[in-house]
Amino acid sequence: MKPDTLAVHAARGPDRETGAVAQPLYLSTTFERATDGSYPSGFQYGRNDNPNRRALEQAVAALDGANDSLAFASGSAAVLAAFSLLRPGDHLLVPSECYYGTLKQVGKVIEPLGIAVSRVATWDLDEVRNALRPQTRMIWVETPSNPLLRISDLAGLATLARTQGAWLACDSTLAPPPVQRPLELGADLVMHSSTKFLAGHSDVTGGLLSVREGGGELERLREYQAMMGAVPSPFDCWLTRRSLMTLQVRVRAQVAAAQAVAAFLAGQPSVEQVFYPGLARHAGHAVAARQMHGFGSMLSFTVPGGADEAMRVAARVRLFTRATSLGSVESLIEHRASIEGPGTTTPANLLRLSIGLEHADDLIEDLREALS
Repeated sequence: MKPDTLAVHAARGPDRETGAVAQPLYLSTTFERATDGSYPSGFQYGRNDNPNRRALEQAVAALDGANDSLAFASGSAAVLAAFSLLRPGDHLLVPSECYYGTLKQVGKVIEPLGIAVSRVATWDLDEVRNALRPQTRMIWVETPSNPLLRISDLAGLATLARTQGAWLACDSTLAPPPVQRPLELGADLVMHSSTKFLAGHSDVTGGLLSVREGGGELERLREYQAMMGAVPSPFDCWLTRRSLMTLQVRVRAQVAAAQAVAAFLAGQPSVEQVFYPGLARHAGHAVAARQMHGFGSMLSFTVPGGADEAMRVAARVRLFTRATSLGSVESLIEHRASIEGPGTTTPANLLRLSIGLEHADDLIEDLREALS
């Protein structure tokens, strides 16, 4: 089936009991056992599994082309689940530029466990190749990266990972399944902060981790999910599964508007640089054109005058909301460096945009007035 059809029909159908077209909300924390002690429904306890969570996981697995998917209470919890596959003495490669929360996890949680970490430019295959060690067990990649939208070659990284016997894990939050399917390009794991595009309405927090193959890794991750307990509520799962049905049409509209906004900004004398893989001048444009279906709806740009002028531009917009997050129906603008705080490598004069479902002409006019 095509992705549009999968988004509507995967793990979804009329309720067998009532014929309801929309799946009921299952709030029960526990499920009845049969007289022989078994669980004929397949469900035992709310922390382990839930019908709403299972439907969400199966739907995302179908969209990602995965063997299975696991839902967590946040994207950060899903990232830690992936890192749980590592053991003391293992070596982990992470991007030198990616979501700052992931880098904080690596420094404050992963390295103290005795796991060696190297930060590399994952968009440079030679640098990754030279950083590999016999102990390398995972390459973590984020493409497009946050916030400079760097593009890493997933197929090339998958080849390097296979030669090393390592997992390739991809944070594809900025490029959801309509735009990018990392498992098809050789990744072993793909992580989505479902708070963003998958849920898409700024009203539910969550994370999904999709696994390309079954077997030992999947079993370990299922055990981790149940044991650590960082799972979403039934209602969170229900909301996200409902939102998946419009994911394809939402993202297509957002991508088209983002391309128009990026082209506008690239022609403005009051803009220093635009970071968007859909522009031919972008360093990763050729790779993005090969591995993405559209170039996403995230972009960043810099303005002359440093942080003060960037903050002034953000203060003058009327349609864009000044807020942290991305992928939702409303367009957002953010001064990223001030969010990341001390130690950030994000340029002080950079503004990050998440393009929503407003008309591109209105967003462009909003930015034109703010820049002038």
